[in-house]
Amino acid sequence: YTSPATKRGGFLPRAEPLERPIQLPCPDTRLLREWGSYCFVSSGVFVAGYESLKKNEILHLILPLRLSVKENQGLYPERDFKVRHGGFSDRAVFDLKHVPDTRLLVTSGLPGCYIQVWQIREDNDVIEAVSTIDVQDKEESLWPRVSIFCSAAPGILHGARLSGLRTVDVESRKITYSSDTTDSESLSSLQVLDADTFAFCGTSGRLGLVDTRQKWAPLETVSPRAGSSGERWCAEVRSKGQGPGPCIASLGSDGQLCLLDPRNLRDPVSSAQCPVFKSSPDPELLRVTWAPGLDNCLAISGFDGTVQIYDVTSWDGKKTQVEALFIHKGHIFLDGNEVESAPLVTTHTWHPSKPRTLLSAASDAALHVWDWVDLQAS
Repeated sequence: YTSPATKRGGFLPRAEPLERPIQLPCPDTRLLREWGSYCFVSSGVFVAGYESLKKNEILHLILPLRLSVKENQGLYPERDFKVRHGGFSDRAVFDLKHVPDTRLLVTSGLPGCYIQVWQIREDNDVIEAVSTIDVQDKEESLWPRVSIFCSAAPGILHGARLSGLRTVDVESRKITYSSDTTDSESLSSLQVLDADTFAFCGTSGRLGLVDTRQKWAPLETVSPRAGSSGERWCAEVRSKGQGPGPCIASLGSDGQLCLLDPRNLRDPVSSAQCPVFKSSPDPELLRVTWAPGLDNCLAISGFDGTVQIYDVTSWDGKKTQVEALFIHKGHIFLDGNEVESAPLVTTHTWHPSKPRTLLSAASDAALHVWDWVDLQAS
């Protein structure tokens, strides 16, 4: 499949949409903040809306066959996503997590006084709310970040500030961990690393690694990044076995990207300025992700209508400017938008088994799945 945008040069060379871009049912096209949270499961992808003061859909989309097989076996007649399950949230969904090996989802958003647990029904096509979990920091403008401890008894790690971090057992709803700190740093991301440890990133750029078996004493950066006054940050830790080198990527709303070694979070191994047109118009949408199937490749979004991919293999020390390995511009050119008026990419994620395939969503309710080719390598 080749879209009209590809024919008129809308994509960089050999950037091909693998399936038809899907236009999700938008409840109010006057508002741009529509569809932004989604996560992979073996049978498809979950998508949720985040429009304020409206009901928002949560959809379970079945992947087209071409994206469900591990190897390319030629052309397939069925190339569309299919809605398998669906439900409605009474509030904006800013984060969505699937509890592995269960039919449960966890969502967070505004108002942020609780997180919600959902069940994917087996006997029908409904995603239904089954319970809520109160959060400690109940502030109107903050929403709790969420991550899942995967074990025989899964736990939901959540919190809007460091002082409110807790883990709640999925079944019993008992609190199994609490940070017990007065530190009021607001959080931009949480990431469970294994059965006992997790990483956090504060909005100011503070990074920390926490062992839940010990009292609160995280290995962390002690102050915001130099020159980061007023900037917002997010971060992701690369999974074990995804290649050598620094494994923590931290992204600022001004486009600064830092790589860190978890053994020394005070001094970045390298840093670079990504070529972004302007600072992120909505730092809540900042996202940096490591490619699960490629060594030292990562992607960033949240600045405009693009997703940028970088190979950080040769990064060393401080670089004033770096060049993206690839830039996906499909959200700009598929609808003939100019860069400044294009919809904002709200999130992206890598396909778990196809190394160069990504999904991305934008503020116009479009969900794209696309592949890219490293022209430098070819």
